[in-house]
Amino acid sequence: MMLPFEAAVADTWWWPYVMILVAGWIATDMWRWIGVLAGGRLREDGELLIWVRAVATALVAGVISKLILFPTGVIEATPMWLRLLAALAGFAAYLGLGRRVIVGVLVAEVLLIGGWLLLGL
Repeated sequence: MMLPFEAAVADTWWWPYVMILVAGWIATDMWRWIGVLAGGRLREDGELLIWVRAVATALVAGVISKLILFPTGVIEATPMWLRLLAALAGFAAYLGLGRRVIVGVLVAEVLLIGGWLLLGL
């Protein structure tokens, strides 16, 4: 049996969007506040932060590997050698030009998109 409030909400088109926003906000804000509260007490060279950084780096590496080795969508039409070349060039630019992430990303994107356009894919 539904309560009167539940029946009214179930019939509205916007209710799922409100739930997504609220649940997403609570899920992310909770971790932000925990970070703010605990951030002052954590040492930058402590084992916990080293572990968190390692996990974050592994997740990013996994996503990049998946995009290179098992792409979907438009990038699937590009040859693997072009994807590998773009990633390696981006990494080399990152290392060689001051360890700036944006530089590595832009170099990789320019190479990938430029190669895609030159090959006429």
